[in-house]
Amino acid sequence: MDKIRVGVIGVGALGQHHARVYGSMPGVELVGVADSLPGRAAAIAAPLKTKAFEDYRELLGRVDAVSIATPTTLHAPIGEAFLKAGVHVLVEKPISHTIEDADKLIRAAHENKRVLQVGHLERFNPAVRALREFVNRPRFFEAHRMGLFTPRSLDIDVILDLMIHDLDIISLLVPSTPVKINAVGLPILTRSIDIANARIEFADGCVANVTASRVSMEKIRKLRFFQAREYVSVDYTNQEVAVFSLTGAPGVEGNQILSRKLTPERKEPLAEELSAFVLAIRALGPIECTGDEGRKALDLALQIRAQANAAVSREFDSQ
Repeated sequence: MDKIRVGVIGVGALGQHHARVYGSMPGVELVGVADSLPGRAAAIAAPLKTKAFEDYRELLGRVDAVSIATPTTLHAPIGEAFLKAGVHVLVEKPISHTIEDADKLIRAAHENKRVLQVGHLERFNPAVRALREFVNRPRFFEAHRMGLFTPRSLDIDVILDLMIHDLDIISLLVPSTPVKINAVGLPILTRSIDIANARIEFADGCVANVTASRVSMEKIRKLRFFQAREYVSVDYTNQEVAVFSLTGAPGVEGNQILSRKLTPERKEPLAEELSAFVLAIRALGPIECTGDEGRKALDLALQIRAQANAAVSREFDSQ
């Protein structure tokens, strides 16, 4: 291919940034953007000097690849249509709202030999890429992802909206199967769960304590974990990693705690994600987050949601 022709379906809070990045990416032609909300596609398309469509199906036959940033329930039907038409697909996280729909996307990508990449953005955070080089059998994770309330992504709860970011990263760093999950959650401002906590135990003994809220007073994006003689703290927002290491075995006299901070070159994770997608299309790099990996994160999130919803029901039944 000389230039890869791309389109963006859904240009709301996140999709408009997909269009912006594609519009400035070498080797890529932004053919058009589609959005069902009257006027929104045109407003995004105009400054990018591309075409606007209200019906995503008008992109079929015009593009080699698409980003799908629609409400989650539409990921599977739209993604499957494009994959079956021979178009490569990047679908925003979560891959879908059900395992059955995730399997449809994975099967369509396999049968039509097309790239299916899931937009788990934190994988492309320079801090996460830096820490992956020295992760060594973590034993305990603690993740906090807190945000102010915004009227976006209200088609899904906080577990599928925010917590799933950390579930994906933890699953990436722990090559083991979850064997026990305890979760609680509460609806605060919406009818679905707005704040949730989950404790996950893995088969290799690792434990993760994960909290997510979209009704907090401040924005926090942090992950901390412990491994043999090391404590690691990741600040997603500042793209920094702090590492505290014990020089010898625990309890040995004369031990010292050494600290160091990793400050990788700052990069826009979305630009890195879309660049990886384009490289995978050109067969110049791996699919950075496959459909199967997206399914794995979704499966864990759905198990947590089921437990949290059950806890909510018990709470209201007792009142």
